[in-house]
Amino acid sequence: MILNYIKIAWKVLLRHPFYTFITLFGISITLTVLMVVTSFMDHLLGVHYPEGNRDRSLFVTSVVQKDTTRSSRSSSPMSVRFIQTYLKTMHTPERVGMTSMFTFANAYVNGKRIKLFTKYTDADFWRVCTFEFLDGKPFAEPQIKTGDQVVVITDDFQKQYFEDDGKTVIGREVEIEGLRYRVIGVVKGSPATRPYSYADVYFPYTVPKSNYERGNMRGNFIAILMAKDKSELLTMQSEFQQAMSRIPQSGTEYGSKYTNFTIKAEGYADQYMTSFFGDDDSRRVFFFTVVAIILLMFMGLPALNLVNVNVGRMMERASEIGVRKAFGAPAKTLLYQFIVENIFITFIGGSLALVFSFVIIQLINNSGWIAYADLAINPTVFLVSLAVCFLFGLLSGVLPAFRMSRLKIVDALKS
Repeated sequence: MILNYIKIAWKVLLRHPFYTFITLFGISITLTVLMVVTSFMDHLLGVHYPEGNRDRSLFVTSVVQKDTTRSSRSSSPMSVRFIQTYLKTMHTPERVGMTSMFTFANAYVNGKRIKLFTKYTDADFWRVCTFEFLDGKPFAEPQIKTGDQVVVITDDFQKQYFEDDGKTVIGREVEIEGLRYRVIGVVKGSPATRPYSYADVYFPYTVPKSNYERGNMRGNFIAILMAKDKSELLTMQSEFQQAMSRIPQSGTEYGSKYTNFTIKAEGYADQYMTSFFGDDDSRRVFFFTVVAIILLMFMGLPALNLVNVNVGRMMERASEIGVRKAFGAPAKTLLYQFIVENIFITFIGGSLALVFSFVIIQLINNSGWIAYADLAINPTVFLVSLAVCFLFGLLSGVLPAFRMSRLKIVDALKS
Protein backbone atom coordinates (compact mmCIF):
# COMPACT_ATOMS: atom_id res chain seq x y z
CA MET A 1 0.00 0.00 0.00
CA ILE A 2 2.74 2.47 0.97
CA LEU A 3 4.59 1.66 -2.26
CA ASN A 4 1.47 2.62 -4.22
CA TYR A 5 1.23 5.90 -2.31
CA ILE A 6 4.87 6.65 -3.19
CA LYS A 7 4.24 5.90 -6.89
CA ILE A 8 1.27 8.28 -6.83
CA ALA A 9 3.39 10.93 -5.12
CA TRP A 10 6.05 10.60 -7.83
CA LYS A 11 3.43 11.06 -10.56
CA VAL A 12 2.09 14.15 -8.76
CA LEU A 13 5.60 15.62 -8.65
CA LEU A 14 6.01 15.19 -12.39
CA ARG A 15 2.55 16.58 -13.13
CA HIS A 16 3.27 20.12 -11.82
CA PRO A 17 6.98 21.00 -12.03
CA PHE A 18 6.41 24.54 -10.73
CA TYR A 19 4.73 23.40 -7.49
CA THR A 20 7.39 20.71 -7.19
CA PHE A 21 10.16 23.31 -7.51
CA ILE A 22 8.62 25.58 -4.85
CA THR A 23 8.10 22.68 -2.46
CA LEU A 24 11.58 21.19 -2.86
CA PHE A 25 13.26 24.62 -2.81
CA GLY A 26 11.62 25.58 0.49
CA ILE A 27 12.45 22.25 2.13
CA SER A 28 16.02 21.89 0.84
CA ILE A 29 17.15 25.47 1.60
CA THR A 30 15.70 25.38 5.11
CA LEU A 31 17.25 22.02 5.93
CA THR A 32 20.58 22.97 4.33
CA VAL A 33 20.92 25.98 6.61
CA LEU A 34 19.85 23.91 9.60
CA MET A 35 22.35 21.11 8.86
CA VAL A 36 25.26 23.51 8.26
CA VAL A 37 24.52 25.40 11.49
CA THR A 38 24.16 22.12 13.41
CA SER A 39 27.43 20.88 11.95
CA PHE A 40 29.19 24.09 13.02
CA MET A 41 27.80 23.84 16.55
CA ASP A 42 28.96 20.23 16.70
CA HIS A 43 32.37 21.44 15.47
CA LEU A 44 32.49 23.93 18.37
CA LEU A 45 31.09 21.84 21.21
CA GLY A 46 31.39 18.20 20.16
CA VAL A 47 34.16 15.69 20.86
CA HIS A 48 36.71 16.13 18.09
CA TYR A 49 40.43 16.07 17.39
CA PRO A 50 42.58 16.86 19.29
CA GLU A 51 40.23 17.16 22.27
CA GLY A 52 38.97 13.62 21.92
CA ASN A 53 38.44 13.20 25.69
CA ARG A 54 36.09 16.15 26.18
CA ASP A 55 33.21 13.88 27.14
CA ARG A 56 35.09 12.60 30.20
CA SER A 57 36.84 15.83 31.17
CA LEU A 58 36.17 18.82 33.37
CA PHE A 59 37.73 22.18 32.53
CA VAL A 60 38.99 24.56 35.21
CA THR A 61 39.62 27.82 33.41
CA SER A 62 39.51 30.74 35.82
CA VAL A 63 39.71 32.05 39.37
CA VAL A 64 37.30 34.85 40.30
CA GLN A 65 38.32 36.90 43.36
CA LYS A 66 36.17 39.53 45.09
CA ASP A 67 36.65 41.89 48.01
CA THR A 68 34.45 42.11 51.13
CA THR A 69 31.82 44.31 49.51
CA ARG A 70 32.10 42.33 46.29
CA SER A 71 32.38 45.63 44.44
CA SER A 72 35.84 44.74 43.15
CA ARG A 73 36.28 41.67 40.97
CA SER A 74 39.39 40.09 39.47
CA SER A 75 39.30 37.11 37.14
CA SER A 76 42.01 35.25 35.30
CA PRO A 77 43.34 31.74 34.67
CA MET A 78 45.25 29.92 37.41
CA SER A 79 48.87 29.77 38.44
CA VAL A 80 51.00 26.66 38.06
CA ARG A 81 51.46 26.66 41.84
CA PHE A 82 47.71 26.51 42.39
CA ILE A 83 47.22 23.69 39.87
CA GLN A 84 50.04 21.63 41.33
CA THR A 85 48.92 22.17 44.94
CA TYR A 86 45.18 21.61 44.65
CA LEU A 87 44.42 19.88 41.34
CA LYS A 88 47.39 17.64 40.62
CA THR A 89 46.91 16.08 44.07
CA MET A 90 43.38 14.89 43.33
CA HIS A 91 42.86 11.11 43.25
CA THR A 92 39.83 10.67 40.96
CA PRO A 93 41.26 12.10 37.72
CA GLU A 94 43.28 9.75 35.57
CA ARG A 95 45.28 12.77 34.40
CA VAL A 96 45.36 16.49 35.12
CA GLY A 97 46.82 18.33 32.17
CA MET A 98 47.57 22.02 32.12
CA THR A 99 48.25 24.53 29.38
CA SER A 100 48.70 28.27 29.17
CA MET A 101 46.26 30.51 27.43
CA PHE A 102 47.31 32.10 24.16
CA THR A 103 50.72 33.71 24.03
CA PHE A 104 52.34 35.16 20.96
CA ALA A 105 55.82 34.99 19.48
CA ASN A 106 57.68 35.63 16.25
CA ALA A 107 60.03 33.51 14.22
CA TYR A 108 62.02 34.62 11.20
CA VAL A 109 63.13 32.63 8.19
CA ASN A 110 64.87 34.21 5.19
CA GLY A 111 63.90 37.63 6.48
CA LYS A 112 60.20 36.73 6.61
CA ARG A 113 58.34 37.03 9.89
CA ILE A 114 56.13 34.14 11.00
CA LYS A 115 53.58 35.16 13.63
CA LEU A 116 53.01 32.30 16.06
CA PHE A 117 50.42 31.28 18.60
CA THR A 118 52.26 29.50 21.39
CA LYS A 119 51.38 27.47 24.46
CA TYR A 120 53.27 26.28 27.52
CA THR A 121 52.16 22.86 28.68
CA ASP A 122 53.05 19.99 30.99
CA ALA A 123 53.59 16.34 30.06
CA ASP A 124 50.01 15.33 31.01
CA PHE A 125 48.63 17.76 28.42
CA TRP A 126 49.72 15.29 25.73
CA ARG A 127 47.86 12.46 27.47
CA VAL A 128 44.67 14.45 28.05
CA CYS A 129 44.61 15.58 24.42
CA THR A 130 44.68 13.19 21.48
CA PHE A 131 47.16 14.81 19.11
CA GLU A 132 48.31 12.87 16.09
CA PHE A 133 52.12 12.90 15.98
CA LEU A 134 53.34 12.94 12.40
CA ASP A 135 56.93 12.71 13.57
CA GLY A 136 58.77 12.45 16.89
CA LYS A 137 57.09 12.48 20.28
CA PRO A 138 55.95 14.89 23.04
CA PHE A 139 58.24 16.17 25.77
CA ALA A 140 58.14 14.18 29.02
CA GLU A 141 58.42 14.95 32.72
CA PRO A 142 62.25 14.67 32.91
CA GLN A 143 62.62 17.31 30.18
CA ILE A 144 60.20 19.58 32.01
CA LYS A 145 62.05 19.22 35.30
CA THR A 146 65.38 20.12 33.72
CA GLY A 147 63.89 22.98 31.70
CA ASP A 148 65.10 21.60 28.35
CA GLN A 149 64.57 24.02 25.48
CA VAL A 150 62.58 21.65 23.32
CA VAL A 151 59.38 22.21 21.32
CA VAL A 152 56.57 20.40 19.58
CA ILE A 153 55.48 22.16 16.39
CA THR A 154 52.59 21.78 13.97
CA ASP A 155 52.90 20.54 10.41
CA ASP A 156 51.92 24.00 9.15
CA PHE A 157 54.77 25.72 11.02
CA GLN A 158 57.13 22.99 9.83
CA LYS A 159 56.26 23.84 6.20
CA GLN A 160 56.77 27.56 6.80
CA TYR A 161 60.06 27.34 8.69
CA PHE A 162 61.90 24.41 7.11
CA GLU A 163 62.50 23.66 3.46
CA ASP A 164 60.38 20.80 2.25
CA ASP A 165 63.37 18.56 1.50
CA GLY A 166 61.80 15.34 2.71
CA LYS A 167 64.14 15.11 5.69
CA THR A 168 62.92 14.77 9.26
CA VAL A 169 62.98 17.94 11.34
CA ILE A 170 63.36 16.04 14.60
CA GLY A 171 66.56 17.22 16.29
CA ARG A 172 66.78 20.38 14.21
CA GLU A 173 66.50 23.81 15.81
CA VAL A 174 64.08 26.69 15.46
CA GLU A 175 64.75 30.22 16.65
CA ILE A 176 61.80 31.90 18.35
CA GLU A 177 62.09 35.34 19.98
CA GLY A 178 65.88 35.10 19.92
CA LEU A 179 66.06 31.71 21.67
CA ARG A 180 66.87 28.42 20.01
CA TYR A 181 64.78 25.31 20.65
CA ARG A 182 65.23 21.72 19.54
CA VAL A 183 62.25 20.17 17.72
CA ILE A 184 61.25 16.82 19.23
CA GLY A 185 57.78 16.37 17.75
CA VAL A 186 55.51 17.40 14.86
CA VAL A 187 51.73 17.19 15.25
CA LYS A 188 48.78 17.65 12.97
CA GLY A 189 47.44 21.08 13.85
CA SER A 190 44.30 21.88 15.80
CA PRO A 191 41.44 24.10 14.55
CA ALA A 192 41.56 27.66 15.89
CA THR A 193 38.05 27.16 17.31
CA ARG A 194 39.49 24.87 20.02
CA PRO A 195 41.28 27.41 22.23
CA TYR A 196 42.61 24.94 24.81
CA SER A 197 44.58 22.93 22.26
CA TYR A 198 45.20 25.31 19.36
CA ALA A 199 48.73 26.64 18.85
CA ASP A 200 51.57 26.62 16.35
CA VAL A 201 54.30 25.83 18.89
CA TYR A 202 54.13 24.01 22.23
CA PHE A 203 56.82 24.62 24.88
CA PRO A 204 57.44 22.90 28.23
CA TYR A 205 56.11 25.30 30.83
CA THR A 206 59.55 25.51 32.51
CA VAL A 207 61.39 27.08 29.55
CA PRO A 208 62.52 30.73 29.74
CA LYS A 209 59.91 33.48 29.26
CA SER A 210 57.01 31.32 30.48
CA ASN A 211 56.75 33.19 33.83
CA TYR A 212 55.27 30.03 35.31
CA GLU A 213 56.39 30.84 38.87
CA ARG A 214 54.37 34.03 39.21
CA GLY A 215 51.10 34.26 41.11
CA ASN A 216 49.65 32.53 44.12
CA MET A 217 46.23 31.57 42.76
CA ARG A 218 45.95 33.50 39.51
CA GLY A 219 48.26 33.11 36.56
CA ASN A 220 48.03 32.15 32.89
CA PHE A 221 47.18 28.44 32.99
CA ILE A 222 44.04 26.33 32.74
CA ALA A 223 43.63 22.73 33.87
CA ILE A 224 41.85 19.79 32.24
CA LEU A 225 40.74 17.05 34.64
CA MET A 226 40.30 13.79 32.76
CA ALA A 227 38.36 11.01 34.45
CA LYS A 228 39.02 7.33 33.81
CA ASP A 229 35.46 7.00 32.54
CA LYS A 230 32.45 9.26 31.97
CA SER A 231 30.70 7.57 34.89
CA GLU A 232 33.29 9.08 37.26
CA LEU A 233 32.61 12.70 36.33
CA LEU A 234 30.30 13.28 39.31
CA THR A 235 32.81 11.71 41.68
CA MET A 236 35.56 13.88 40.24
CA GLN A 237 33.34 16.96 40.56
CA SER A 238 32.66 16.10 44.21
CA GLU A 239 36.37 15.68 44.98
CA PHE A 240 37.09 18.98 43.25
CA GLN A 241 34.54 20.78 45.44
CA GLN A 242 36.11 19.25 48.55
CA ALA A 243 39.55 20.40 47.43
CA MET A 244 38.29 23.95 46.84
CA SER A 245 36.61 24.04 50.27
CA ARG A 246 40.01 23.58 51.92
CA ILE A 247 41.45 26.74 50.35
CA PRO A 248 41.44 29.87 52.59
CA GLN A 249 38.75 32.23 51.39
CA SER A 250 40.81 35.38 51.97
CA GLY A 251 44.28 36.51 51.00
CA THR A 252 46.29 38.90 48.87
CA GLU A 253 46.91 38.55 45.16
CA TYR A 254 49.07 40.98 43.17
CA GLY A 255 48.79 43.54 45.98
CA SER A 256 44.99 43.39 46.21
CA LYS A 257 43.11 41.83 49.11
CA TYR A 258 40.26 39.45 48.45
CA THR A 259 37.79 37.80 50.83
CA ASN A 260 35.92 35.54 48.43
CA PHE A 261 36.81 33.46 45.41
CA THR A 262 34.97 31.22 42.97
CA ILE A 263 36.48 28.37 40.95
CA LYS A 264 34.42 25.98 38.86
CA ALA A 265 35.14 22.68 37.14
CA GLU A 266 32.69 22.28 34.26
CA GLY A 267 32.15 20.24 31.14
CA TYR A 268 33.26 21.87 27.92
CA ALA A 269 29.81 23.04 26.77
CA ASP A 270 28.98 24.39 30.26
CA GLN A 271 32.19 26.38 30.59
CA TYR A 272 31.70 27.64 27.02
CA MET A 273 28.33 29.07 28.05
CA THR A 274 29.76 30.41 31.31
CA SER A 275 32.37 32.37 29.35
CA PHE A 276 29.52 34.21 27.60
CA PHE A 277 26.86 34.46 30.31
CA GLY A 278 28.78 34.13 33.58
CA ASP A 279 26.80 32.78 36.51
CA ASP A 280 23.56 34.54 35.56
CA ASP A 281 21.11 31.71 34.80
CA SER A 282 18.41 34.18 33.73
CA ARG A 283 20.62 35.36 30.85
CA ARG A 284 21.07 31.76 29.71
CA VAL A 285 17.31 31.12 29.86
CA PHE A 286 16.65 34.31 27.88
CA PHE A 287 19.25 33.36 25.25
CA PHE A 288 17.90 29.84 24.72
CA THR A 289 14.33 31.17 24.64
CA VAL A 290 15.26 33.61 21.88
CA VAL A 291 17.07 30.83 19.97
CA ALA A 292 14.03 28.54 20.31
CA ILE A 293 11.72 31.28 18.99
CA ILE A 294 14.04 31.96 16.04
CA LEU A 295 14.21 28.25 15.19
CA LEU A 296 10.44 27.95 15.48
CA MET A 297 9.96 30.89 13.12
CA PHE A 298 12.68 29.59 10.80
CA MET A 299 10.94 26.25 10.47
CA GLY A 300 7.37 27.45 10.92
CA LEU A 301 7.23 30.08 8.18
CA PRO A 302 8.37 27.75 5.39
CA ALA A 303 6.01 25.09 6.75
CA LEU A 304 3.08 27.53 6.57
CA ASN A 305 3.99 28.45 3.01
CA LEU A 306 4.18 24.79 2.10
CA VAL A 307 0.77 24.20 3.69
CA ASN A 308 -0.71 26.75 1.27
CA VAL A 309 1.13 25.19 -1.67
CA ASN A 310 -0.02 21.71 -0.66
CA VAL A 311 -3.62 22.85 -0.25
CA GLY A 312 -3.58 24.27 -3.77
CA ARG A 313 -1.94 21.15 -5.15
CA MET A 314 -4.42 18.85 -3.42
CA MET A 315 -7.47 20.91 -4.43
CA GLU A 316 -6.62 20.09 -8.04
CA ARG A 317 -7.07 16.43 -7.08
CA ALA A 318 -10.53 16.98 -5.59
CA SER A 319 -12.28 15.05 -8.37
CA GLU A 320 -9.91 12.10 -7.80
CA ILE A 321 -10.78 12.19 -4.12
CA GLY A 322 -14.50 12.34 -4.92
CA VAL A 323 -14.31 9.28 -7.15
CA ARG A 324 -12.35 7.30 -4.57
CA LYS A 325 -14.83 8.27 -1.85
CA ALA A 326 -17.73 7.27 -4.11
CA PHE A 327 -16.16 3.80 -4.37
CA GLY A 328 -15.94 3.55 -0.58
CA ALA A 329 -12.44 4.82 0.30
CA PRO A 330 -12.56 5.86 3.98
CA ALA A 331 -11.28 9.26 5.12
CA LYS A 332 -8.53 7.58 7.17
CA THR A 333 -7.10 5.90 4.05
CA LEU A 334 -7.02 9.19 2.15
CA LEU A 335 -5.40 10.91 5.13
CA TYR A 336 -2.63 8.30 5.29
CA GLN A 337 -2.08 8.59 1.54
CA PHE A 338 -1.61 12.36 1.62
CA ILE A 339 0.68 12.20 4.65
CA VAL A 340 2.85 9.49 3.06
CA GLU A 341 3.01 11.50 -0.16
CA ASN A 342 4.07 14.65 1.64
CA ILE A 343 6.69 12.87 3.76
CA PHE A 344 8.05 11.28 0.58
CA ILE A 345 8.37 14.70 -1.05
CA THR A 346 9.95 16.08 2.09
CA PHE A 347 12.58 13.36 2.16
CA ILE A 348 13.46 14.14 -1.45
CA GLY A 349 14.01 17.73 -0.34
CA GLY A 350 16.00 16.40 2.62
CA SER A 351 18.20 14.35 0.29
CA LEU A 352 18.89 17.44 -1.81
CA ALA A 353 19.67 19.36 1.38
CA LEU A 354 22.13 16.64 2.39
CA VAL A 355 23.97 17.07 -0.92
CA PHE A 356 23.94 20.88 -0.66
CA SER A 357 25.15 20.72 2.95
CA PHE A 358 28.01 18.37 2.04
CA VAL A 359 29.15 20.73 -0.74
CA ILE A 360 28.94 23.83 1.50
CA ILE A 361 30.78 22.10 4.36
CA GLN A 362 33.56 21.00 2.01
CA LEU A 363 33.85 24.57 0.72
CA ILE A 364 34.16 25.86 4.31
CA ASN A 365 36.76 23.21 5.19
CA ASN A 366 38.84 23.98 2.10
CA SER A 367 38.44 27.76 2.16
CA GLY A 368 41.00 28.43 4.89
CA TRP A 369 38.54 30.57 6.87
CA ILE A 370 39.11 28.27 9.85
CA ALA A 371 42.56 26.65 10.06
CA TYR A 372 42.27 22.85 10.15
CA ALA A 373 38.48 23.10 9.98
CA ASP A 374 36.87 19.66 10.18
CA LEU A 375 33.15 20.32 9.84
CA ALA A 376 31.28 17.17 8.91
CA ILE A 377 27.80 15.71 8.66
CA ASN A 378 28.34 13.13 11.36
CA PRO A 379 25.71 10.53 12.37
CA THR A 380 24.25 12.83 15.04
CA VAL A 381 23.79 15.68 12.59
CA PHE A 382 22.34 13.31 10.00
CA LEU A 383 19.83 11.81 12.44
CA VAL A 384 18.78 15.29 13.59
CA SER A 385 18.25 16.23 9.95
CA LEU A 386 16.14 13.13 9.31
CA ALA A 387 14.01 13.97 12.35
CA VAL A 388 13.57 17.51 11.06
CA CYS A 389 12.58 16.13 7.64
CA PHE A 390 9.90 13.99 9.26
CA LEU A 391 8.66 16.92 11.35
CA PHE A 392 8.65 19.17 8.30
CA GLY A 393 6.61 16.61 6.38
CA LEU A 394 4.03 16.43 9.13
CA LEU A 395 3.86 20.21 9.63
CA SER A 396 3.27 20.96 5.97
CA GLY A 397 1.16 17.90 5.14
CA VAL A 398 -1.18 17.01 7.97
CA LEU A 399 -3.45 20.06 7.79
CA PRO A 400 -4.15 19.97 4.03
CA ALA A 401 -4.36 16.17 4.11
CA PHE A 402 -6.93 16.27 6.90
CA ARG A 403 -8.89 18.97 5.09
CA MET A 404 -8.98 17.03 1.83
CA SER A 405 -9.82 13.70 3.48
CA ARG A 406 -12.89 15.33 5.07
CA LEU A 407 -14.12 16.74 1.76
CA LYS A 408 -17.68 15.65 0.91
CA ILE A 409 -18.20 13.53 -2.22
CA VAL A 410 -20.58 16.01 -3.89
CA ASP A 411 -18.24 18.96 -3.27
CA ALA A 412 -15.24 16.99 -4.49
CA LEU A 413 -16.93 15.90 -7.73
CA LYS A 414 -18.04 19.51 -8.41
CA SER A 415 -14.44 20.77 -8.13
